[in-house]
Amino acid sequence: MRIGVFAGGLAVVFGAAFLAGGVFDPDVEDGEPTAHRAAAATHEGDASAPARVLLASSRFERGAGQTLAFRVVDREGRNVEDFDVEHGRRMHLIAVRHDLTGYRHLHPRPTGDGGWTVDVDFMAAGPHRVYADFVTRGKPYTLSADVDVAGRYAAQTLPAPATSSDAGDGYEVEVARHGGERRFTVSRDGEPVDDIEPYLGARGHLVAIAEGDLAFEHVHPKDGATEGREIRFDVAFGGPGRYRLFLQFKHDGKVRTAAFTERVGGGEPAHGDDGHGY
Repeated sequence: MRIGVFAGGLAVVFGAAFLAGGVFDPDVEDGEPTAHRAAAATHEGDASAPARVLLASSRFERGAGQTLAFRVVDREGRNVEDFDVEHGRRMHLIAVRHDLTGYRHLHPRPTGDGGWTVDVDFMAAGPHRVYADFVTRGKPYTLSADVDVAGRYAAQTLPAPATSSDAGDGYEVEVARHGGERRFTVSRDGEPVDDIEPYLGARGHLVAIAEGDLAFEHVHPKDGATEGREIRFDVAFGGPGRYRLFLQFKHDGKVRTAAFTERVGGGEPAHGDDGHGY
């Protein structure tokens, strides 16, 4: 299940009206988990298809209490405003620093005039990529843009591959690999966690981002894997290289994140020049 869409960031200044509003986007917690298949950002002959994300600003300071404002436009520069509710929201925004640290999954609010806003806390300096993940007219899309957080950027080394990850507060997540399938199990203080709570209509959400070109893949639990301890996904990587996998799950009323590094293939990452085309 590949994400075939990447659009470069374009910084533009909107009028004050763009930042006004704040229409609430319903948070729907039920619904069946489904795989999120990407569609191309632009379709030949379809000028109305979503083509890129326009940011009100691509420069941010370190710290909390900032607002990221954006809109999605088609190939003619017109606002895309017809968004479907998918996994509880009309818009999902993923943010991560270019060294694959500081991952967060946010839910923007529609402004009522074709735009979106979301509160962001950029605690580390350096380049970040944001991914707008949405469905319109029944077709899923993921469009990306880059932002820069002021300050000196010191990239962190990607952690070595491991089968366990600390999710904080005593939670630990184990991953087992079976071909293209990934099976995650959660424990707390050494005791199995069997009562994972629904989060946005699913038992868990998984995002895989490639080191280098930051190619993005968003998948959801397999059908039938909705009971017991395991949270299962089918993951289709776009090529050899190293990836950072971010699993989010909900337990005891709080959403938690576990991150894993995985090397695909035997060579060094083949990213950064032409990308994967997904």
